[in-house]
Amino acid sequence: MSTVNINRVVLTGNLTADPQLNETPSGTKVCNIRLACNTRRKDANGDWVDKPNYFNITVWGGQGETVAKHTSKGRPVAIDGRIEWREYETEDGAKRQTYDVIADSVQFLGAPPSDEPAPAPAAADEPVAA
Repeated sequence: MSTVNINRVVLTGNLTADPQLNETPSGTKVCNIRLACNTRRKDANGDWVDKPNYFNITVWGGQGETVAKHTSKGRPVAIDGRIEWREYETEDGAKRQTYDVIADSVQFLGAPPSDEPAPAPAAADEPVAA
């Protein structure tokens, strides 16, 4: 009997910094963004307070280029993707572990800044909703 595994994550929030667009040695574009999502909870006095959660998001290819071109710090977005675990070594030799969200799609929320035109639709193999 096979086991079905599901690894899906849907997040909405605001970018905490401008996107960072890089290129792999093979020429593939990769955009890294950081997303803040608030969780509401009651404090000791019974008042609702927001607790921020921060997520590292990776967006590959042409979709990453579109995200880098049409977003900036503070822009609200919705992310649909999967969680990926990775291990890396720091400069001092310490091993670290982290979880990243690999975006399958990014949707821009809210109106773009007034000086920015709306993005053109992406190619069929690279979904981006504007």
